[in-house]
Amino acid sequence: MNRTEDLTAALEALTLRELSRAWVDYNRDLFAGCLRPPTLNLSDTRGRLGQWARDTRTLELSREAVLTLGWGVVLELLKHEMAHQYTDEVLGAREETAHGETFQRVCEARGIDGRAKGTPEAGATDGSAAVLERIRKLLALARSPNEHEAQSAMDAARRLMLKHNLEQVSLGERRDHHFRHLGAPSGRVEAHLKFLAVILHRHFFVETIWVPVWRPREGLRGTVLEVCGTRDNLELAAYVYSFLTHTAEALWTVHKRARGIARDRDRRSFLSGVMQGFLEKLDGERRGDHARGLLWLGDPALNLYLRQRYPRIRTVQTGSRVAPEAFGHGKEAGKNLVLHRAMEGSAQHRGNLLGPG
Repeated sequence: MNRTEDLTAALEALTLRELSRAWVDYNRDLFAGCLRPPTLNLSDTRGRLGQWARDTRTLELSREAVLTLGWGVVLELLKHEMAHQYTDEVLGAREETAHGETFQRVCEARGIDGRAKGTPEAGATDGSAAVLERIRKLLALARSPNEHEAQSAMDAARRLMLKHNLEQVSLGERRDHHFRHLGAPSGRVEAHLKFLAVILHRHFFVETIWVPVWRPREGLRGTVLEVCGTRDNLELAAYVYSFLTHTAEALWTVHKRARGIARDRDRRSFLSGVMQGFLEKLDGERRGDHARGLLWLGDPALNLYLRQRYPRIRTVQTGSRVAPEAFGHGKEAGKNLVLHRAMEGSAQHRGNLLGPG
């Protein structure tokens, strides 16, 4: 066996160990410790993403899925198969179909995707295409070279988003919630991304949480930003995340060139300043919304969804040192930012909802 095969075997063993740890946590948090440990296995079967095998007590996940779908989706697959195990071994519901009524109740009570097919990811929008198209057009207008026209278009888009969410919650409409991971997993969460998570949570109708992930191909743990919300709001949050991360980097490049700065020593401080400045700008605009009677108090169903996914959420206070001058310049740039639709043809910014119509 060559070194590559040895490495593959070693990485697979490490991945199974991480899955075993996740199984223990979910058994404790979601299934009250009622399950007995199964044999965990990765398979080469392409016809299914996972399987609970009663006879051998094996919980099996597709090796291809583990390597290609992202760790957040892999954990959803694991929970799905654990729900099958619970329905089978604890509730004894063996007369029903695999995805029958009892299984669906088990999944719904724990915020688990109970679909028989497909990966548990955000997909098509929740039927709000007309509103989203109007938002897209307003964000396109926000690219106007006229500062006041651009700002007015952004304000109109933001208020439309607010009214849309307020209306859905006040009418008691069923809002299906999902999750999405934004950005690449990393070993260290940079300060400006923490500011960005606050922006998304406070102003774009999603819950945000930093979650640990496993990187199977590298054999390393990492952390990634998870956002939870309706599919429409997830799409908008993903767009804002992409826009702000790319724009902040571009502003740093301009700042360096304008001041003849050669090194990136103060880059993190500047990027944090950009996010803080944009956050303060949005906070100020929200006070104007309150004066108009537009008060967003959150979505109780979304809070429940988050608590079902993570019953043991911990809040950790962290701080980071910044270079005051660079932070101040970034903050000023952030206060002047206008959120707009990406340039046509810019694949790195464009999302499914906000690209060219």
